[in-house]
Formats: sequence, C-alpha cells, structure tokens
Amino acid sequence: MPQLNLFGKGRTLRYAITFTCELGFGHEQEFCRGRWLSRGCFTGCILNFLFGDYFGRRWAIWIAMLWIMIGATLQTTTFSLPQLMVGRFITGIGTGVESSTVPLYQAELCEAQKRGRLVCSEMTFLGVGLVLSAFFDYGMVHIDNPIAWRLPIACQLIFALIVSVMVFGLPESPRYLFRKGRHEEAVKVLCDVYNADEDDEKVVKEHQGILQALRLEHVGNEYSWRKVFKKDDVRTGKRVLLASMVQFMNQMGGINLVVYYMPTVLEKSVGVSQQMAILLGSLINCMYLLGSFVPTLLADKLGRRKPTIWGSLGCGVSMMVVGILLSFNDSSMGHSTAVASVAFFFTFMLIYSMSMASVPWCYVPEILPLHARAKGTAIAISCNWICNFFIVMITPTLISRLQWKAYLIFMCLNFAFIPLLHFCYPETANLTLEEVDLIYAEPGTSARKQMKETKQGIMESKMAEAKPCVVMEEEVFKMSDMD
Repeated sequence: MPQLNLFGKGRTLRYAITFTCELGFGHEQEFCRGRWLSRGCFTGCILNFLFGDYFGRRWAIWIAMLWIMIGATLQTTTFSLPQLMVGRFITGIGTGVESSTVPLYQAELCEAQKRGRLVCSEMTFLGVGLVLSAFFDYGMVHIDNPIAWRLPIACQLIFALIVSVMVFGLPESPRYLFRKGRHEEAVKVLCDVYNADEDDEKVVKEHQGILQALRLEHVGNEYSWRKVFKKDDVRTGKRVLLASMVQFMNQMGGINLVVYYMPTVLEKSVGVSQQMAILLGSLINCMYLLGSFVPTLLADKLGRRKPTIWGSLGCGVSMMVVGILLSFNDSSMGHSTAVASVAFFFTFMLIYSMSMASVPWCYVPEILPLHARAKGTAIAISCNWICNFFIVMITPTLISRLQWKAYLIFMCLNFAFIPLLHFCYPETANLTLEEVDLIYAEPGTSARKQMKETKQGIMESKMAEAKPCVVMEEEVFKMSDMD
C-alpha cells in the first residue's frame, strides 16, 4: 500500500496515527453489537492470525474497514432477517481484524513513556461510541419507523470511510518492517515519526533496541502457528497465554451484563418503567466515558498492575453489594434496596472503565514478542470476543434463574483475578516493547546471555530513571546473581 504525504512528519503525523487508531477502534465497538457480531469478530481474529503478518498493519486496518463498510451497507439496506444476520457477521469480521490490529499498531508507533495513555485513549473513543449508541437507543425508542434502527447502523459507514482514507497517509509499523528485513523503510518511518535524522539519538536507540530484540527472539526460532504455546528462549507461549488471560478478565468480570442487559435488569430486578430503564442504562454508560479519562491521562504514571488489581477489587465489591441488595426483593424493603442497588451499577461501570476496560488492550501488544505480536494479539482478542459471545448468551438465563445470586458469580470472578494479576503479570509501563523481551529471557540460554550483555545499557539506565517495580527488581537481582 503506497503512503501518501497527507500528514507531513513529526507531531502532525503522530497525531494522525493516534486519531486514526482512536476512530477506528472506538466507533465500531459500540455502534453495532450482538451475537452474530461476536461470532464475526471471532472469525475476523482467526483470519488476522492467519494472514495479519502477510498483509502488515496498514493493510489489515484498511481491509477491516472494507469488511465493516460492506457489512454496514447490507444491514442498513436489509428487508429480511437473513440479510441482516449476514451483514452483522461480515461487520463482525471487520471488527475482529480491526480490534486485533489497531492497538498493536498504535503501541508499535509511539514512545514507551506515552504508550499507555495513547493506547488507552482508544477506550475513551470507545466510551464515546458507547454513550452515542446508548442515547441513540433512547432517542429512537419513541420512533415507530425503520429509521430507528437503520440510522445508527448507517453511521458506521461514515467513520469507517474516514479511517480507510486516513490509512493511506500513515506509515507502516517500523517494527513490522524491521522484522521483514525492510530496514531502510523502517529507519525512514522512525525518522518521519520523530521528525529527525538517521543519526538522531532517539532514532538510533530505537533502531538498535528493535534489532537487539529480533536477535533475542530468533534464538527461539521463527514463530509459527504450530509453536504458539511451545516454550522457547523468550517464553512466547507463556506470554500468549498471559495476553489471552488478561482479555478473558476484560470480559468475564460482568461488563456485558451492564452494557447489553442493563435496561432489562433494571426493569426485572429493580422494577422501573421501560423508558426509565433505558435512560438509566444510558446514564450508566456515561460512567464508562467518564472513567476512561483516568487511564487516558494517567496510564503511564499509574502503571498496569495496580489499576487492574484495585479495579478488580472495586468491581467485585460492586457486584457483591448489588447481589446483597437485590436479595431483599421479596421482603418489605425490597423496593428500597433494589433502588439503592442502581448506585452500585454506576460504581461498577466507573471503576471498570478506569481499570479493566483499558489496561488489557494496552497490555496485550506490550507483553508479546515482536515475532509473535500479530498472531498472539489475534489469539488474545479472539479470546475476548468468544467470552463476549458466551456472556451475551448466558446472562439472560443467569438473571432469570439465579436472580440476585447471578451477581455473586461475577463477584467471585473479579476477586479471583486479583491474585492472578499480582503473581503472574509484570509491570510493563514505561518500558520499550523490546525491554519487555528482556524480562522473559530464559535463564541459562543464549538469549539470557545477550540480556546480561545489554543490561548495563538498557535495564540499569531504566532503573536509575524511576523506582523499579517489584517484578523488575526480582529480574535484576537474578541477573546479578548469575554474574
């Protein structure tokens, strides 16, 4: 795909990259939802797993927008249920490709000190889409006309078209180009992004870091789908599993109960009218947008581990209190406690958006090695979508049969995430993507020896700049013992 000089170099180019990623990720995630879409998203992730490395990041985003536009057109013009379902499935394929490409593309094209807030800003745009779709539903509920559902679907076409045009002005990921052996193109991209010469310190440092990571990763042989969970010198299998698990946590804490079924829950459990339930559901979705500004502004300062751990605790407590309050439904104070439970749906959404909504999307491309980043991201995001489908399918049955006890299931899941996050996930904030490789280099291997040789130039300088996290301290102490 040719790159047109639409955005120049330096800051304007970086802004264009970020805005394209935000618009591409945010609009589609919430303007079109449902079971068929989730199945399509899973299929899109599988296709990206198979072909993402072949096409590259830019082509993958453009192809995703094409699928979305075809699917949205079929849905908007439909006059039959089969056509609607096919359109939603095709849109889902595009969303699957887009959601497993955009975060890693953004992560590979920004500085380590800004990566967290830039990737998390995509969740802010997702929050905008969530709020817009929620208030679309509220506004259209009064209209007895097909325009009530055709218009929200048609809106996807506008955003997808904008993204598909902007992609032509964006560069390919330099890390992808280095991996493919296109070194001159990769260096040029770094120069354009930073508006600097080839001998600039920032360009040289990033160039050398990427090449060092490739040398580390090639010790464990070239990545292939057959080796996805095999143990190698940079622990690729473990990292793919961790990336998949953090996306599992993103979905299984109860968010889809709140996003998809909030009006139904408010009608059946709390006893409010349909219109009031839709309005309250829309206001609860506003909490997502409000909370998403916290990681967008502070992700690189707060890190990754603390927000997810405290967020899981807060979400678990919110679900616990909702379950307790709704358990009084059959008593004389049932109505009062049911009304009080609404407040904790608000706290759940606010806490979730500040933590588990954003950080997993940032964590996936960070924790994966370059040679497995596209395939590993596709696997992790496919886990997200299959869990999304699972929750969407079982939630009505859970609420109908278990009633208030259903919320205790999500309480237990959120609490179970806390030890997993504490013991299994290292801190990756403010590390370059290549420095994360050094954390996972296996002891006693040539990759680890290279790690020892380069730690003075990379790890110790990082240790001197900021207070080390517990996991990084342990890694450095281990290296010192080996010396």
